Amino acid sequence: MAIERSMFLEILKDAYSAYYTIFPVEEPGELPLVFRAEYCSRDEQYFLSKKANIWRNEKREYCYVFSAPGFDAETVERCVDWALEEMLPKVKPHKEHQYTNCKVLFVADDMDDQVMKAIRRRKFSRSYGLLSTQGYTELLTAGVDLDREKTVTNPMGQDLAKFFGKLFALRHEEAQSK
Repeated sequence: MAIERSMFLEILKDAYSAYYTIFPVEEPGELPLVFRAEYCSRDEQYFLSKKANIWRNEKREYCYVFSAPGFDAETVERCVDWALEEMLPKVKPHKEHQYTNCKVLFVADDMDDQVMKAIRRRKFSRSYGLLSTQGYTELLTAGVDLDREKTVTNPMGQDLAKFFGKLFALRHEEAQSK
């Protein structure tokens, strides 16, 4: 029993809205971007007074969610390239910058093996400063095949597979309780 794509996108948007700021796409463009989400966290530790700062760090993530009945490998490449081009100018390295990651998610009713291979093989990383002293950027990609309830990720996006697995499990629990 496959989940409907529109329902899954609402579940995904709701899950991301807990920590991310959601930006829905008003006017569809040539790429099937549904929404993007941004996350920013700034942590610091100080001793007795805020003037006696021990450490500070800043983390950012930009998530781009693309949805279509199906994708081809060329469209996947174009979507990832577009997301990186849109995100990279927003990276502002400095001594308190830990990371700025780019997540690109593909949600489809059905994905063939070539598309899954393209998602799995896509990589990007960049270090800022000497020995990454000003942080780094990594690309996390994931593809969700709703018919088979299967998720594929690149090596950096392995936590996304666990996240989507929890969403599928939650959906099954809700379906059984009805």
